[in-house]
Amino acid sequence: MEIRLAKSYGFCFGVKRAIKIAEESKNSNTLGPLIHNKREIKRLEEKYGVKVAETSENLENGADVIIRTHGIPKNDLENLREKNFNIIDATCPFVTKPQQIVEQMSKEGYDIVIFGDIQHPEIKGVMSYAENPHVILDVSQIQGKRLKEKVAVVAQTTRKIDEYLKIVDYLVKNYKEVRVFNTICNATFENQSAAKDLSKEADVMIVVGGKNSSNTKQLYNICKENCEDSYLVEDENELKKEWFENKKICGITAGASTPDWIIEKIIGKIRDFKV
Repeated sequence: MEIRLAKSYGFCFGVKRAIKIAEESKNSNTLGPLIHNKREIKRLEEKYGVKVAETSENLENGADVIIRTHGIPKNDLENLREKNFNIIDATCPFVTKPQQIVEQMSKEGYDIVIFGDIQHPEIKGVMSYAENPHVILDVSQIQGKRLKEKVAVVAQTTRKIDEYLKIVDYLVKNYKEVRVFNTICNATFENQSAAKDLSKEADVMIVVGGKNSSNTKQLYNICKENCEDSYLVEDENELKKEWFENKKICGITAGASTPDWIIEKIIGKIRDFKV
């Protein structure tokens, strides 16, 4: 069986930057998981002493605190400053951008529409910079709402562009002034496009990444559309030999929070199956 890697996969710029910051900030704390990958979080703790605190109440005043790649709500950031924590900001610049946009657009009187998952930490952070934002996952959730004549729209950095365009199309047709900001990350575009291409060729697709990772789940959904035998795994221990029997091409892609060392273990385990 031939193993093929997607042309674009794995760590994005923001994650690489955050990992480097964490490695250089030994024995610090992150407020919430730095990235959505349990194995990498464990590696940072074991090798660099970087621990995860779910709330600021779990931290000692004055401690070094790393802000995760997805960012945190504005009031949480202000709370950290008031308690004199040493803040080390690892928020991805592509996440900071929509925060800045919705804050400015709110000040200028625009209704804010955010395309994303309201439960995702990135969106919780972006929402905190807007006044009464409308958070939606598809165009049906905005239809029938009464918005101001002035609307500004942003997207979660890891969403599908096709779904975003449907929302934008509806808003443009129904409101006099619509400010559209393309806040979907370039790495997301590239990884999704590469996954789509490879999944059309593969007999089996392995998507590697955290099961609570939005961009990884998006990759899995794309692969599943083109290759029925697509599987989402966090590490090599979840692989099953029967997935690969009688297959000619195995495609592999990975989410933006998946390090190369996990992907290498995946490839090694598949080869060990000798199918």
